[in-house]
Amino acid sequence: MKLLTVNFLTCAVKGCKGSAASFPLHFEDAELEQREIGYNPTFLSNILPRLDWDAITTTALELGFTNLPATKPDGSFETADEHKVMRDLHTLLMETEVVQGKMVCRNCGHAYQIKEGIANFLLPNHLV
Repeated sequence: MKLLTVNFLTCAVKGCKGSAASFPLHFEDAELEQREIGYNPTFLSNILPRLDWDAITTTALELGFTNLPATKPDGSFETADEHKVMRDLHTLLMETEVVQGKMVCRNCGHAYQIKEGIANFLLPNHLV
């Protein structure tokens, strides 16, 4: 499961709809794997406006990535620092995969299991 997808996931439990604590889902016991993918600055520039930067930085810190800035880059690539941030963002979002673990909602505590890189979002009947 690529970390990019986490930016678009929220808890599916009915009682969590509208709760700020249901996004982002937080990783626990995450086993990470790096898979090199060609760097695509155009893709990053296009996806950047859609990213919730607070969610991305929270997830990054929880997984041990400490090199993203507190504020979202503008994607201009005008400076060497901007290039480095975009490279780091590429590594985090595109090359880092969670192969095992779980994502937990901070609102209701429900855990979504991740096995072999696939998250299980099927809910038991009592939570639908």
